[in-house]
Amino acid sequence: MTRAATGTPVERTVRRRTTGPGAGRRTRPAVTSLVLTALLLVSVTAGLAIGSVHVPPGQVWGIVTHSLGADWREPDWSRARETIVLDVRAPRVLLGAVTGAGLAVIGTALQALVRNPLAEPYLLGVSSGASLGAVSVLVFGFTLFGAASLPMAAFGGALGALLLVYATARTGGRITSSRLVLSGVAIAAMLTAVLDLLLLTTDRGNETRAVLAWTLGGLGGVGWGTLWLPSTALLLGIGVLMAQARNLNLLLAGEEAATTLGLDVARFRARLFVLLSLVTGVLVAAAGPIGFVGLMTPHIVRLFVGGDHRRVLPTAALAGAVFLVWADIAARTIAAPMEIPVGVLTALCGGPFFLWLMRRDARRGTDRGVA
Repeated sequence: MTRAATGTPVERTVRRRTTGPGAGRRTRPAVTSLVLTALLLVSVTAGLAIGSVHVPPGQVWGIVTHSLGADWREPDWSRARETIVLDVRAPRVLLGAVTGAGLAVIGTALQALVRNPLAEPYLLGVSSGASLGAVSVLVFGFTLFGAASLPMAAFGGALGALLLVYATARTGGRITSSRLVLSGVAIAAMLTAVLDLLLLTTDRGNETRAVLAWTLGGLGGVGWGTLWLPSTALLLGIGVLMAQARNLNLLLAGEEAATTLGLDVARFRARLFVLLSLVTGVLVAAAGPIGFVGLMTPHIVRLFVGGDHRRVLPTAALAGAVFLVWADIAARTIAAPMEIPVGVLTALCGGPFFLWLMRRDARRGTDRGVA
């Protein structure tokens, strides 16, 4: 008897829903991860090399390794190029990789938690809530938590928005795809209106313009001191989600099936809502609201590694990092010397993808209840 035919009906349902194209070939997830790791290395090199001052890739790695104490080649670069690579581009590229990975992982987990293929921090209003919290700190100057005031306010806004969307969309014990998305869009619109009102009524001139540019999403102006918090949040998020990958898989079979297999769905969902809001808040505080990375990446990754979250989560993190690094490269080179907010480019890519998902789900009749 094959493995697929063993176990209870619920276990067979979970197993069937965590497999996908090529999932039976055990080498494919490993190969996919290796390819994405290589692509990430190439992407980081390109991010450090490309700009108004072009730095050859060999020189890029010479500068990087020299700063780490390795003298495998004689320095043949100027001090100015070293400053550009290490102090200007490197923090920006690394923040792009961390933010892309984090948004992809959050999107993957949200889609499992609410059993909705359209779930994503930006679409569900989570990013808008985090933005409102962060901008409130910038406008009113709240410093209750010191240097942590901005990410803490962003976390509170993200959690509040997520809970509000979930409570609004849940009617009669069920949530449908259309109701969840409409609730997210409506609440995001309200939060954005409040945010715009704050910016309109403040008298801070250049600071207001800077905050407005930040609300479009961007990685410019970041320094090394900014990286530790989003990096820590990413590692915490991935670590916890990987430990909970089996429970995320159980939710794919439905809430009743997951409960049958011993999962306290309400408590599990509440804990992960807090975690995802925390990570989202930190990422938004560092890079601004950047949409659709968490929508596109999980769907693309599942085509290669199936639906098992033990494979999807790390692969989505790599893919999200690669995507956002290249989006940032495009943002600062397409209209040079002017820089396009990276959130604008991700929206231009994600909007058509979202419409395609909507049409696909409408054709399949997948507007089913979540819980």
